[in-house]
Amino acid sequence: MTEEFYRIRRLPPYVFAEVNAMKAAARARGEDIIDLGMGNPDGAPPAHVVEKLAEVARDPRAHRYSASRGIPGLRRAQAAYYQRRFGVDLDCEREVIVTLGSKEGLANLAQAITAPGDVVLAPNPSYPIHQFGFIIAGAAIRSIPAAPGPDFFDSLDRAVRFTAPKPTVLVIGYPSNPTAYVADLAFYEQVVAFARDHGLWVISDLAYAEIYFGEKPTPSILQVPGAKQVAVEFTSMSKTYSMAGWRIGFAVGNPELIGALGRVKSYLDYGAFTPIQAAAVAALNGPQDIIEANRRLYRSRRDTLVECFGRAGWDIPPPEASMFAWAPIPEPFRHLGSMEFSKRLLAEGGVAVSPGVGFGEEGEGFVRIALVENEQRIRQAARGVKQLLSGARAAA
Repeated sequence: MTEEFYRIRRLPPYVFAEVNAMKAAARARGEDIIDLGMGNPDGAPPAHVVEKLAEVARDPRAHRYSASRGIPGLRRAQAAYYQRRFGVDLDCEREVIVTLGSKEGLANLAQAITAPGDVVLAPNPSYPIHQFGFIIAGAAIRSIPAAPGPDFFDSLDRAVRFTAPKPTVLVIGYPSNPTAYVADLAFYEQVVAFARDHGLWVISDLAYAEIYFGEKPTPSILQVPGAKQVAVEFTSMSKTYSMAGWRIGFAVGNPELIGALGRVKSYLDYGAFTPIQAAAVAALNGPQDIIEANRRLYRSRRDTLVECFGRAGWDIPPPEASMFAWAPIPEPFRHLGSMEFSKRLLAEGGVAVSPGVGFGEEGEGFVRIALVENEQRIRQAARGVKQLLSGARAAA
């Protein structure tokens, strides 16, 4: 019995594993590695959220199985968030479900709506679950551009006309991970019209809804009239409320898709720990100061990164949103590719980043830098970058 399992055969080697192993080995040797690789927030949730968790956890009844679809109060709180933030009305019984983070929800929705051989349209580069959730479910992926411009819709049109079998699902995500692209409401209007004309389901990933740096708030696809006929949208507590490890997310929108996800989840889990869900209610319904505080925090770190890395010799385009910068590899190292450059930066500069190729072949030539260290550490990372670049110039 040496044959590899079918679904495992469909997964390539984990691209980030080699860099992660180098990082762990360096730290084991006592080296100070500045980790700008994983998008793992370094802040804490508001105090009243942690207090609610502790309060509910003291109730002996709270330690039973919870509700797979999420406790009613949390579904109502998410519906209220969509109403005040986007002006979107949601039926919390039919159009809202709680997930164990958006990643689990995306993967289980893929299992619910995908048959082997289905074709799914997904951006490249993109967050890996956007593609691999469907690949694990047996689908084939056709890549479309990640940037929300004319090429995006040209590619959509070609995919629908020339792909056999016809695509069934379109995955999008803005502000995007890793590229930090943003989309406006006019873009979503075009997406909804295209999906309705061509019978596509649309899955929108809005995990970074509240981390934007311009004057205009990030829109939701569900603001488009008729969007709920074709679209479901995922959000997360992870970055908005600094609750990444709590694993609380949501899917909202089309009741048929929400129902399918709920049915699959009913076989797989009993929902998140009830005290965590109660604390998430407190986060959504309570003071919202942390949202603006986190926005200021990531904007300040972005500005520090762009300024001090620029002085070190690495020009990085300032992202308009998200907690990531999508950075072209510095010219002296472009021939190496993103994986080898990331390893060099770690070994010689003491800085860990994510190789762009890990987000799809179109990510080659870039690395993703996460804004998860304080400004002092970012400046320290810039010194490591300067050291690496100076060594390259001296050798040239």
